[in-house]
Amino acid sequence: MDLPHHEPGLDPDTQSRIDRSRIFRALNTSLALVLLLIVVFSAQGSFDWRPFAIAPLDPHGLLGILTAPLLHGSVEHIAANASALLILGTLAGSVYPRATVCAVPLVWLGAGLGPWLMGNAGTYHLGASGLTHGLMFMIFMLGLVRRDRAAIAAGMIAFLFYGGMVLTVLPREPGVSWQAHMGGAIAGFIAALLLRKLDPALPRKRYSWEDEEDATVIAALDDELEPPKPREVPVLWNRPDQAHGVVLRFPPRDGKPES
Repeated sequence: MDLPHHEPGLDPDTQSRIDRSRIFRALNTSLALVLLLIVVFSAQGSFDWRPFAIAPLDPHGLLGILTAPLLHGSVEHIAANASALLILGTLAGSVYPRATVCAVPLVWLGAGLGPWLMGNAGTYHLGASGLTHGLMFMIFMLGLVRRDRAAIAAGMIAFLFYGGMVLTVLPREPGVSWQAHMGGAIAGFIAALLLRKLDPALPRKRYSWEDEEDATVIAALDDELEPPKPREVPVLWNRPDQAHGVVLRFPPRDGKPES
């Protein structure tokens, strides 16, 4: 039988350094993606972007599944998606570094297939909002299925900032690609279920009051399990003293006299 192998816990300074490194790495990766969106948006005026957008049910629009998230229609559009990618990408990458690397391609694909399959013919879909919806749904669902402290905290933070994405997966405003939102959300939900065990649970920080509480409990258990001294054991019954003892005589066997 194979037993699980548990690595020894790291000291607080080493663990804190590893946590900071993971957060900075996730932040830098999210910043790099945001900078790429800004560069592409600044160059959109110099080329025809329509071949790189998603054209629903058009074989020529399949290329947009890979390129449409890099395109945006306005400054407000890219600003909203860039800020969401920066926050959600950093949150996902710092808490689930392995799952995020595997989930981003799946979410990217789902955010593109959604409008290509469900969009109206003759329209063009572009923007990274499907990717942001996928990340939000993945973080939130991982908090529900994993249930460790870091996962629950990350899910609550994601829902606090972007809980309104739950409503935008349905058609509400004209000109908004709810199909990309729904495709990304479904892909994020699937990624959370498939990749929920890919990252180990983060070590929980212990506080001084917990150590004091544990020491008190251990001391109480020691006192409770320590057997009392014989003098401290209460006597429940005493044999009454007898002035004279009683001698029982047994008859001899086989006619032999008593010895």
